Amino acid sequence: MRVVKRNPGYFTRSRKQRWHDAGFKRLTGTAFLVAALFLAFFTTGRVLAERPQLSPVVRNVPLVFPRDFGAHPGFRNEWWYVTGWLETPEKEPLGFQITFFRVATEHDRANPSRFAPRDLIIAHAALSDPAAGKLLHDQKSARDGFGLAYTTEDNTNVKLGDWFMVREENGRYQTRIKADHFRLDFSLTPTQSPMLQDLNGFSRKGPHPEQASYYYSEPHLQVSGKVTRDGEEITVKGIAWLDHEWSTAYLDPKAVGWDWVGANLDDGSALMAFQIRGKDGSKVWAYAGIRKPSGQFTRFEPDQVSFEPQRTWHSTRTNTTYPVKIRIRTGTTGWILTPLMDDQELDSRQSTGAVYWEGAVTVTRDGEPAGRGYLELTGYVEPLNL
Repeated sequence: MRVVKRNPGYFTRSRKQRWHDAGFKRLTGTAFLVAALFLAFFTTGRVLAERPQLSPVVRNVPLVFPRDFGAHPGFRNEWWYVTGWLETPEKEPLGFQITFFRVATEHDRANPSRFAPRDLIIAHAALSDPAAGKLLHDQKSARDGFGLAYTTEDNTNVKLGDWFMVREENGRYQTRIKADHFRLDFSLTPTQSPMLQDLNGFSRKGPHPEQASYYYSEPHLQVSGKVTRDGEEITVKGIAWLDHEWSTAYLDPKAVGWDWVGANLDDGSALMAFQIRGKDGSKVWAYAGIRKPSGQFTRFEPDQVSFEPQRTWHSTRTNTTYPVKIRIRTGTTGWILTPLMDDQELDSRQSTGAVYWEGAVTVTRDGEPAGRGYLELTGYVEPLNL
């Protein structure tokens, strides 16, 4: 329940002064509403006639850095997604997620008005704390503009209020999240070059060629910084994975969501795998890629990749069952993903409108410990709408 505090000077002013103040507030409120409607009429008049012209994802378009570290406003959806494992001074494991989304609005992108928002900026943050047995998470959203929420095109620089992620000239990322019940302050230092997914960054997401994204990852990011929880600040270190992806037509109409994993392997290799699921749970599309420390990259086509649930967890909050322990097959290799803790469900209905499971997992390869990563499960509560 929100408590509204009244100005303590309210009862010391005369009745005439209070009536004057109230009338002034009503007048300015009305004037603001009229002005807003006036501006909306003139800034959206063209929008009703013109939808934004958004670009398709096509093959054989090379990714160019550092330009492609930045935003791509010509596409409908875009995200910068950081997940990772942390270690406290007491050797306690923690998992974390920091995500910034950019979503194109229906406004004509050629409209020069500052009151015609071109993008919606959304952010999610989460901290998996197995010692406490719970997932701490928070979310924000705002229209771009006026310096309060923005992305830049020349490099990664995303801001939403007092949450931000920025890439420095040396490639290091700085990010700060001041959430309601926790705070994350991290430096993320690359140790490897960007991992271009699928066909040099062109990543198919369905049976039709236009169902695709431009997609690269930065695995094996070294994490250093601080976590604040319950008012206590601690120093942490760890390893993270960053995904940057942008698209206009992502999912096939038959698809309801996806299962995805990004894993930093102990030998310096990196594994990414996903499957797009249909309404009946069948595989609409799948892909996996493994890059060795030498740079050798191996692709796996849809018929070479499978996701097989090994154990489920049921959320009483959403009455949803998730396959939190999964066996993945890539060619002849078998991987087992085991969650750091079962309850890593994130409710983002106040921002993206979705509920999903996003959690830290350990990884084995053919029965032997192989690394750590993050598993994402979407479309289990209701079909994902991009």
